[in-house]
Amino acid sequence: MGNGTFVYGGGTWGGDAADEPSLSIEVQDGDIATVDYRPAPEGLGRFYLGFQPRDFFDDPAESAPVDLAGESEAFAEWALLVGAVDVEAKHVRRLLADDHVDEPADTFVEETVERLVRLVGLPIPEGLEGGDDLV
Repeated sequence: MGNGTFVYGGGTWGGDAADEPSLSIEVQDGDIATVDYRPAPEGLGRFYLGFQPRDFFDDPAESAPVDLAGESEAFAEWALLVGAVDVEAKHVRRLLADDHVDEPADTFVEETVERLVRLVGLPIPEGLEGGDDLV
């Protein structure tokens, strides 16, 4: 598995993260995906898939604590901006990296990224599908 950053903005993958709504997913070594989305409520807009960096590296300085319930609700609201219908916060919540997780549900975080992207009805970005090395 590789590393890569996928940006959805201006209605397309490869768009500008400064556009709203936007989604940026940074994948690191098949273990961690950092998800940033805009617009988001104050104090929200970032969560992790797979492992949270603070747990993976066993260092609380690696990432701020995540309000899992708040991010789930906010991301479900964000999904409406990209045209997804009826994305429930509980479905988002199942995909988020829990605190102190021993083993994520998916072997490779790219699988979880695909599930999140499909949940909100976006196409899978090129370079992610099938667990190919990312570009």
